[in-house]
This record gives sequence, structure tokens and C-alpha cells, in this order.
Amino acid sequence: MEYLVVKWVHIVSSTLLFGTGLGSAFYMFFTSRTRDARAVAVVIRYVVLADWLFTTPTIIIQPATGLYMVHLARFPLTSTWLLWSIVLYFVAGAAWLPVVWMQIQMRGLARTAAASGTELPPRYWALLRWWVTLGCIAFVALVVIFYLMVLKPA
Repeated sequence: MEYLVVKWVHIVSSTLLFGTGLGSAFYMFFTSRTRDARAVAVVIRYVVLADWLFTTPTIIIQPATGLYMVHLARFPLTSTWLLWSIVLYFVAGAAWLPVVWMQIQMRGLARTAAASGTELPPRYWALLRWWVTLGCIAFVALVVIFYLMVLKPA
């Protein structure tokens, strides 16, 4: 029973991690395309908040529950699917950390533009391009991790 409880926590936290990331990316990207600095400032404020409330805890819960399940199920840590999952988790994390910093920078740029009634500055658009690129890398890494976790290929 313990394994099933840990597995449930793992699945729920992965759903929150993936869902929050995908939802935040959708709203932030498409709101940015409106070029309305006021709308962008509001949305990015909530995207940053969602990262702190949902993404950050799940980033901690995922490896803790995953490694505990590996221990309970006695999977060898040298299993190819497990090693690739760990590597890809670090890839996703390496993409996410700069994205968080970028979102905070973009939030400030949008807030300033909204307060002054000006357009979003070129720096915002440069950050957005990197944000999208790194977000795509993290997305693909997480999709592959889902595949590996479900199928556990040899």
C-alpha cells in the first residue's frame, strides 16, 4: 500500500508540474502576442506566482517520491530508463531555472511599460524568444520522462 500512496503523490505532483508549466506558457505566450503591456503585466505576475506555489514544490516532490519508489520497488539505479529519466529531469531543470529568472525580468519590464503607458521594450521580446526556446526544451524533456516512467523500456 505504501508504494501506491507514494506513486499517487508522484503522479499528482507530476500533473501539477506539467499542467502548471503548460498552462502558464500558454497564457503568457498568447498574452504577450497582444502587445498589451497592462495585460502582460497582470498575466506574468500570476505566472511567477504559479511557479512559486506549484512548480517549485513539485520540483522537490518529484525526485523525492521517484527515488523512494525506485527504492521500494528495488529497481536498479543503473536501469537505462531510470538513468535517462534522471538526466532529462536535470535538462528540464537547467532550462527552467533561467526561465524563472527571465519571467521575473519580464514581469518588471511589463510592469514598467504598463505604468508608463509605453510599449513593451525590445529586451522583453528578446527574453520572450529565449523563454520560448528553453520552455520547449523543458517540455520535450518532460514528455520523454513521462514515456520512460510509464513504459520503463529496457
